[in-house]
Amino acid sequence: MDTIPSDQPSDDQAAHRHGGEDERLARWEEQERASASATRDIADVPAVEVITTAAVHLMSAAAVKTGLADNPAEQLDLDEARKLINSLAGLITAGAPEISDMHARSLRDGLRSLQLAFREASVIPDPIGKGPGEKWTGPVT
Repeated sequence: MDTIPSDQPSDDQAAHRHGGEDERLARWEEQERASASATRDIADVPAVEVITTAAVHLMSAAAVKTGLADNPAEQLDLDEARKLINSLAGLITAGAPEISDMHARSLRDGLRSLQLAFREASVIPDPIGKGPGEKWTGPVT
């Protein structure tokens, strides 16, 4: 005699599904605790460190997109690099008065290197003064 399958889960399936929800809830609660801990930690980080860390992240991403990383043939994306370099230039220009000259100088050097690498990687280079970030830094040659 054949039984007709039921749309209702068996007790084993329901228990398994409930256990999965418990695991998911436990993971979520752990992530919430970690997030709360990180939030408290960020309150202790000086603004100079936050600004320079953000700049370094932008600089690293721009370097990859400009073709200065491990696999330039696959990672080169000058449209993305332009956006990152523009953002980096704005951050450095706006943040320079807030951070020491020591920090600003090294960030400006890195930005200039990226701008020159971008110009070199471009098939049709932008006119002087019109390249990425040059709105904020002035012409880079």
